[in-house]
Amino acid sequence: MMEKDNLDWGNLPFGYLKTDYNVRCYYRDGKWGEVEISSSEYIPVHMAATALHYGQEAFEGLKAYRGKDGKVRLFRWQENAKRLIHSADGIMMAEVPEELFYEMVVKVITLNAKYIPPYGTGATLYIRPLLIGSGPQVGVKPADEYLFMVFVTPVGPYFKEGFKPVSVEVVRDVDRAAPLGTGTFKVGGNYAAGMRASQRAHENGFASVLFLDALEKKYIDEAGPANFFGIKNNTYITPKSNSILPSITNMSLEQIAKDNNIKVERRKVPIEELETFEEAGACGTAAIISPIKKIKDHSTGKVYEYGDEPGPVSTKLYYHLRGIQEGTEDDLHGWTTIIDGI
Repeated sequence: MMEKDNLDWGNLPFGYLKTDYNVRCYYRDGKWGEVEISSSEYIPVHMAATALHYGQEAFEGLKAYRGKDGKVRLFRWQENAKRLIHSADGIMMAEVPEELFYEMVVKVITLNAKYIPPYGTGATLYIRPLLIGSGPQVGVKPADEYLFMVFVTPVGPYFKEGFKPVSVEVVRDVDRAAPLGTGTFKVGGNYAAGMRASQRAHENGFASVLFLDALEKKYIDEAGPANFFGIKNNTYITPKSNSILPSITNMSLEQIAKDNNIKVERRKVPIEELETFEEAGACGTAAIISPIKKIKDHSTGKVYEYGDEPGPVSTKLYYHLRGIQEGTEDDLHGWTTIIDGI
């Protein structure tokens, strides 16, 4: 366990550090039980649990931010709770009620308050809600018992570069998710499917990958573990697809764009359109926005370049959203929730 006084807040990796407590709750006999507090990093799991054999597992990712005013804020946690319900329904798990989700998130943050990074360090407290099928099944069918748990860890930027443009590699020989598969659910199988491509990209010197649609290989899909967007003609353009995870960050950036008189289009984005964008980026909870400086398509030999510095629109959107999360920009849409007492 790391002690708070030993943490170099400004140089934290985006990785796991043990904190003091996590919280857990079991679904048994058709209902959720009492919330339990644990100091163990381990889960006792039946060897025939459906999470291990049939992929009944879903998770979320959100952050707690220490603001300039000292207050601790959550950003749009309701959307994370709704998305977890969507994922649970998609792979036939017990749904976690929004009020239970919130109770457990607040409890685990409060119990680990000393690990919330100070304002201005660039670090945040990452929150990982996890839902698994813990009940045993040998036949392929849903479990009758589920475990919902939430743990936290202080993290630095997802990309070591921070808010600096990165290089991305187009992937054509790997599909992250099928058009009518689990792409819109935040389940581990989607990440496992893209892991080989991501690892290969890292070995080739790229920070992430750009997946194309699995059906025709004509349209942009996900940008690794994030959503893609492009900027041109004062317009924020992001792919519309039934195999993309609905990003809460992307949804928020679309609204902020509109608030700043930037047009928004959510539609199919042909890969050829990459050469028309003035800016490009990937967005998600972990990085907010990761600007893209270069996209390389090995199959065609094309390289799309967007500059070594973040573009003006991406910069405006990034700092506006981060300001809302940290309490330095007006929260016009009621997105943040202040956690009292810490």
